[in-house]
Amino acid sequence: KIAPLTLWPDDRGWFLELIRLGRSLAAGIAPAQVSAAVSYPGTIKAFPYHLMQSELWCPVQGMLQIALVDLRKGSPTLGARNTIYTGALRPWSVLVPPGVGHGYKVIGTGPATLVYVTDQVYDPSDEGRIAYNDSRINYDWELQHK
Repeated sequence: KIAPLTLWPDDRGWFLELIRLGRSLAAGIAPAQVSAAVSYPGTIKAFPYHLMQSELWCPVQGMLQIALVDLRKGSPTLGARNTIYTGALRPWSVLVPPGVGHGYKVIGTGPATLVYVTDQVYDPSDEGRIAYNDSRINYDWELQHK
């Protein structure tokens, strides 16, 4: 699921409300942990997936090419891929459910900061990982001109 975030700029800078508990996409997640990751231009981080954990992503700096792939057995969209461009120039939040492989590439010339909320405290036994260039996913990390 994807939802826009509202950005309020003024002459001092800007304010961005990332998460209001119980509203929008945050209504679908009970927060257990809040984390942030900074990645440099060209960095690719993909494809972890979780069996139990949901994540609510809110990019706050830079731009990301987010890649999602449905790994849920029995899902009518098993194997389907989706690409989302989001970040400072397009402030959206993205809710990643369990069983969906997810990752991103930092696009543009500056670093990107991703703030995310999970409904579970990190548990390595809940996480699987598929390499960003795995031929079974066959995801094209080059710009897709969407």
